[in-house]
Amino acid sequence: MVDTLNLVFDLDGTLIDSAPQIHDAANKVFQAKGLSPFPYSVVRMFIGNGLGTLVSRLMGHAGMKLDAEVQAALVDAFIRIYEQEFGLTTLYPGVSTALNRLADAGHRLAICTNKPLGPTRAVLRHFALDHLFPVVIGGDSLAERKPHPAPLLAAMRLLGPAPTLFVGDSEVDAETAKAAGVPLALFAGGYRTASAESLGAKLVFDDHAALPRLVAHLAPRLQAETPRV
Repeated sequence: MVDTLNLVFDLDGTLIDSAPQIHDAANKVFQAKGLSPFPYSVVRMFIGNGLGTLVSRLMGHAGMKLDAEVQAALVDAFIRIYEQEFGLTTLYPGVSTALNRLADAGHRLAICTNKPLGPTRAVLRHFALDHLFPVVIGGDSLAERKPHPAPLLAAMRLLGPAPTLFVGDSEVDAETAKAAGVPLALFAGGYRTASAESLGAKLVFDDHAALPRLVAHLAPRLQAETPRV
């Protein structure tokens, strides 16, 4: 039997380094309101819980009143930039080759991200990765976002029955995997602030080129650990 898995990937900080793009968008959106630009370190620190949370945190940092209408307008402006500008977003080295090798090996791939669905699909198309992901769950696809397990569980249902590995980079991803009862593969080069050892990952990697080999090694064990129904 071929040891194939469902591989569900986070996006920002796992496959793409979008923090410079998010920083640029934040400054464009908030400077249009007459506010001073944010330092990169501040914006990067707030990434991970979805665009609405990012905007509300930046509003609080800027001393703005947390008004729902203002927040919604800022989110809309963010999304317009997100869907059109990619010059500051990069793939981590080896991502495209690794994903193609995983797909060629028979693994089924999905995205589960807190980035809104429109910008998620736009950036996947920009990097010619969209054909690799038949299932894409964005931060606005469901009522819940990560770290709630619902988005990850939805991706798993759409992929079909198979042992699942969630590939992420952050505390949010670790919480999501734990809540869904799914093992985590942690990319150590992402946006986490906690130590890699503290996040309970099944495997930790810092080079995407190594991921197909690591998954091939892990897959038989996950197959053996998954109850048959």
